[in-house]
Amino acid sequence: MEKEIGYITSLIGDPIRANVLWTLLDGRAYTAIELATNADTSPQNISMHLKKLVQADLLTVETQGRHKYYRFSKPEVAYAMEALGNLIPPQKHKAIVSRQDNSAVRYCRTCYDHLAGKVGVLVTEALLKQRILELDKNAYSVTKKGYRFFTELEIDLESLKSHRRAFAKPCLDWSERKNHLAGSLGAALLNKMISLDYVRKTKDSRAMVITAKGQSHLYDLLKISV
Repeated sequence: MEKEIGYITSLIGDPIRANVLWTLLDGRAYTAIELATNADTSPQNISMHLKKLVQADLLTVETQGRHKYYRFSKPEVAYAMEALGNLIPPQKHKAIVSRQDNSAVRYCRTCYDHLAGKVGVLVTEALLKQRILELDKNAYSVTKKGYRFFTELEIDLESLKSHRRAFAKPCLDWSERKNHLAGSLGAALLNKMISLDYVRKTKDSRAMVITAKGQSHLYDLLKISV
């Protein structure tokens, strides 16, 4: 076990590969050229790094036409990257999150395929406070009230539970250092919020924008002001 953990951490610890993995936290797939540009390295060098990440089953690659697109092989890779952000020493962490250019990402963003940042944490805390969710060890469970809540949002809980991934789990938010909701339920809730125009994606960023409709309905549903 120690050997395998050492191997994985050595892969993630390389600055270029860390850049690639952090970039992919927005949930989108990228070409090698896009990842090379973002990491400020050559196409030849990024290819070597991507090959190692694919061989380690941290990334998967899909071919469409002449292009190859890279993404996380499984949600657990995203959870691990987000959790690593919480290991940054307090003073350095404070300096990073307080930077002006991080304000939008810090406030509301995607963490792979679920909602994160201050808004993601507020939503999760409200779901717990209103007993829609309950924390049981390292997983969330949906209460009877919660079943009614998600059914009214037309989120099929039984279908989500049949997925191979975790259903509802805490994910430690790197900027807030509190938990937000991850798993198939977290992904479904974010997709529903996007389809209802509560939140909107922004170009070339993990940041999400809360709409006026979203502000109103989130207060009506969960009594939170965002």
